[in-house]
Amino acid sequence: MIDHAVPTDKHLLARIVLIALAGAIVLFGGTYLFLSWSTENIDKVSIDRQIAVVKYDVGLFRAQVDHDQESVTVWDDAVEAVRQHETEAAQEWMRVNLGAWMLSYFGHNGAFVLSPTGEIVHAHVAEGEHAQPIFDDLRPMVAPMLAELHDKLVRGDTEGLGDRVLTVGVSDVLVVNGRAAIVSLKPIVSDSGAIEQVKGQEYVHLALRYVNGELLEDLAEEHALAELQFSLEKVAPKGFAILPLAANNGTVVGYFSWDPYRPATAFLSTIVPGLTIIGCLIAAVVSLLLAQYYRRTMNGRAQDERIRHVAAHDGLTGLLNRSAFEKRVDSLLAERGDRMLAVLYLDLDRFKQVNDTLGHAAGDAVIREAAERIRRVLPHGAQLCRAGGDEFNLAMPCGSTDEVEEACQEIIGAMNAPFEIEGRDVFVGITIGAAVAPLHGSLRGELTRKADMALYSAKDSGRGTYALFGARMDALVRDRAETERDLRLALDDKQQFEVVYQPKYDAQTGTITGAEALVRWHHPQRGLVSPISFIPIAEETGLIRELGRFVLEEACRSAAHWKDTSVAVNVSVVQLRDPYFAMTVVSVLGATGLNPRRLELEVTETAWADWADDCLHNMKTLRDLGIRIALDDFGTGFSTFGRLQATDVDHLKIDKIFIDRLGSSPGDEAIVRAIIDLGKAKGMLVTAEGVETAEQQAFLKDAGCDELQGYLLSKPISLDALEEIIARKGGPSDSQRRRA
Repeated sequence: MIDHAVPTDKHLLARIVLIALAGAIVLFGGTYLFLSWSTENIDKVSIDRQIAVVKYDVGLFRAQVDHDQESVTVWDDAVEAVRQHETEAAQEWMRVNLGAWMLSYFGHNGAFVLSPTGEIVHAHVAEGEHAQPIFDDLRPMVAPMLAELHDKLVRGDTEGLGDRVLTVGVSDVLVVNGRAAIVSLKPIVSDSGAIEQVKGQEYVHLALRYVNGELLEDLAEEHALAELQFSLEKVAPKGFAILPLAANNGTVVGYFSWDPYRPATAFLSTIVPGLTIIGCLIAAVVSLLLAQYYRRTMNGRAQDERIRHVAAHDGLTGLLNRSAFEKRVDSLLAERGDRMLAVLYLDLDRFKQVNDTLGHAAGDAVIREAAERIRRVLPHGAQLCRAGGDEFNLAMPCGSTDEVEEACQEIIGAMNAPFEIEGRDVFVGITIGAAVAPLHGSLRGELTRKADMALYSAKDSGRGTYALFGARMDALVRDRAETERDLRLALDDKQQFEVVYQPKYDAQTGTITGAEALVRWHHPQRGLVSPISFIPIAEETGLIRELGRFVLEEACRSAAHWKDTSVAVNVSVVQLRDPYFAMTVVSVLGATGLNPRRLELEVTETAWADWADDCLHNMKTLRDLGIRIALDDFGTGFSTFGRLQATDVDHLKIDKIFIDRLGSSPGDEAIVRAIIDLGKAKGMLVTAEGVETAEQQAFLKDAGCDELQGYLLSKPISLDALEEIIARKGGPSDSQRRRA
């Protein structure tokens, strides 16, 4: 008889645990959200009120300075004294009444008496200060204030006057000798009206009071403001309340900041311990229930099997994971007998573009669909594994290498159809490398290493293909590793690299218009290394950034002396996808002095088609600076004329493959004409590269091509030879043509 009691109890306990857990989450989540919302809003209201109060008190402080002055500026004796300012008695009177009194009684930091023309007739500043430097700093800022005051006096302006304010004045907040200060101007006038004064010709009293510790202490004490401080820069710690102190024209002079009182936060801190205890108790109860549920669940055979499955399989595709695959390969090798066993490494092509452009969710969908397509075409007994990312491994018993090649072709064919992802057709190919036991080894480690080599070889052949391990592959891998090592060493001092230049000529006039910078590597043992051999390695390893910067610096430094002749530099997509690339170019231009409008950056059409979206920010920034962007090798990539219509580039370079075919058929000539016409319609400069015959030159000139480049005109030449051509400002010489 089957006992159903345990499963029933288990399910009941599961429901209880889930309900308790959900209730605890809802309770604490709701409480947390409500407390957070309430605390934030209550604290915000409190902080806003504190800011308003401080702002009001600062305004009173400014008005108080004006009021302080009127205790001495509305006084017949003061009028008489300033008029006799050249006498010692008048100077002593002004020192006592207009200077020392203002500093000692009202706490001002400086007092100046100015003549109707704005010159100092008396000055009094705090001990240790010097009046003249202070006024020299004030003079340009006070001049417009004096003009405004004189204008008010001449007009007889009475706005704002009353029992508290007896005379017009002008005040502002200024930065004086590196300190914020309230500066107030008041006319010195008769209190009796018995002294005759010409309007606008009154002497002026200037009061200076710094926004200093005394004001801060008063504000902090009156309103219980913690850590109140004032600074010219906005440097308050995070969370502090900030009140800008602005001049009359709205310019911020400095900032008051303080640690604001947060009543809600203070209250919350008192109840958090209690809430924490309650939460811990609930968490403990839930944890006990979960622990009991976990123990009962783990006792079941089905759960054990599920855990083993999860441990051995990829969560996204359901395929074997790498660890389980390695164990399976070991078992298959031990059991294979006289049969062969193929180990295949599979890598999706262009998957990273999909992931970066459409997002990880789309990338996951591609991985799942790819796994399903591969699984559908596999022969019986094959073991498929997702090794990680966009990589798959396959172990397949077989009778011959023909079966392996047939399986590779089936897999590649299955991947050719577009993937429909989020309503869009996405094309993702696959590249495969294979090694077969016992032909290439009998141990798993040896087979996987050689399958990886074969995969690398297949990628070098152009992707979307497959390769079986061959004896040459070991040597190729070693050669590539040596090239990478030597390239790293060469980049340490860059003495092995030389930048040469291939001129470009005006198709109609034959005069030089610019030159393309090309790098040459003079290896101490291997001699001249072809760029085809080391540039792809530099791109794959990231060394292209350093190498590319070297070429850019050399080209810009040379071109800075060429007057109107431009220079073109080839740029890898690895560089263009670097978020700091535009800054690098700007830095090089600044260091070399080259006008940005004389620099052109060339990117191949194939790279542009794959990575255009990732390069847009850098491209836009560079074009905004006036740097031109050229689409190199046009016609060899994935672009269509329709795509070109939406491409923001300045220059098209027709690939040599089209130029070589000129004269072979009218169709090829029509294609070249169409490219030229399209480029011109888009306002682009069009250059034909690889011009090698006079017939090609004549056709391109007649077709309206703008520039020509090729061995007919000049091969890549040294900087000295190029500058000789630029100095002539002409076409290639006969000797230059012979060298080409």
